[in-house]
Amino acid sequence: MMRILITGITGRIGANLAAQLSHRGHTVRGLVWERDRRTEKLDGLGVELVEGTLTERGDVDAAVAGVDAVFHLGAAFQGGGPFSETDYFEINVGGTFHMLEACRHAGVGHLLFASSDALYNKYVPGGMTAPITEATPRQARGWYAMSKGMGEELCEGYARSYQLPVTILRFAMVLGAGEILDFPQFYLSHLRNSSPVLEALWEGEERLVLLQDEQGRPYKKHIADVRDIVHGCLCALGKERSFGQIYQLGGPAPFTWDEAIYRLTELLQIPFVEACPGGIPTHYEFDLDKARRELGFQPEYDVVRMMVDALNHRRGEPIGVLPTA
Repeated sequence: MMRILITGITGRIGANLAAQLSHRGHTVRGLVWERDRRTEKLDGLGVELVEGTLTERGDVDAAVAGVDAVFHLGAAFQGGGPFSETDYFEINVGGTFHMLEACRHAGVGHLLFASSDALYNKYVPGGMTAPITEATPRQARGWYAMSKGMGEELCEGYARSYQLPVTILRFAMVLGAGEILDFPQFYLSHLRNSSPVLEALWEGEERLVLLQDEQGRPYKKHIADVRDIVHGCLCALGKERSFGQIYQLGGPAPFTWDEAIYRLTELLQIPFVEACPGGIPTHYEFDLDKARRELGFQPEYDVVRMMVDALNHRRGEPIGVLPTA
């Protein structure tokens, strides 16, 4: 069994990962940021919680002391905040530097760095024509993506320069229990102001929208259930072949808007409309072959299962367990 530090432990991934590691008998420590103390979700897990910030090297050194592995999930991210450009740099870039230095000097056996699919230029005219792989060029736009790109560069540099055992995990968009039912891009009330075509369809009552491109193809998107992301993290932990490598993690397959909307209208009893809003469509997917082949990553939660589980969760019913690593 290992002693494992999780930064960002109060987030949806961190809390679920802490639960799974604790259930497997590992000793878990969490670095808790004073601006995000949602620790109630960790009650009963026996997790050691230490307060500190990634921007203070002393706090990071203290959190790392005595651990065998680190999941570095903590970051300023697009859905949080608000964060300034300085926050993104100091937390995501400076904080990752502090973590790398702490792990190097403490002799930590494995550092797993959470990166993001925000590094890719996924939205292009006509949609992506080939699956995105780990070799797809990084084309970061915006401070969150830029900071994750710099974090990856630092991790790769420390692996080369100091033989630090680092693994980079690029997460697809992650949704927790229940969130898929409220995904904004399914609902006309949310989309109506984004296009004259969609605005013209609004008649004062909610409708689901089956979005299509100018060729009549339903939009396509590749996301991930938090349970599959946690499974991927567990798969990578301690695997020497993952040192110095990058892995894309996502759901078992992309979903198309027709697949999602047909099931959602059945589950929620909300009518749907078809629309081609014009502009750049959502049309991309990830090739997960490297993670499957080298880590044994086997995601299970496609969009239909996510929706059914989300409805069960909303009703207070159990939604199943994580796949085993």
